[in-house]
Amino acid sequence: MTTSNTHAPGAGDVDPAVREELARLRDSIDNIDAAVVHMLAERFKATQQVGHLKARHQLPAADQAREARQIARLRTLAESAKLDPAFAEKFLNFIIAEVIRHHERIAEDTAAPPRD
Repeated sequence: MTTSNTHAPGAGDVDPAVREELARLRDSIDNIDAAVVHMLAERFKATQQVGHLKARHQLPAADQAREARQIARLRTLAESAKLDPAFAEKFLNFIIAEVIRHHERIAEDTAAPPRD
């Protein structure tokens, strides 16, 4: 029987110090994920208020000029943070699309006649 050097170590084969460092890093990642979710929730609370304001004043759900400025701003922030600007732009575009969807729904609900 031959043994291979490509053997992937099981959890029992890992040095306890490595396992401890891995757990520490994963705890940090989990904390960051929680912060990201909470920040997104706060962002969407604010954009919901924008959606209601736009609907009351019959403004369009999308604002392409602002979106372009925000994308450029986020790309610059990403570069300074050593984050791939293309990734940051994709992330913001995903968020913007969701915000516009919310704004359109708010506008539809605002324009709909009250139900009895």
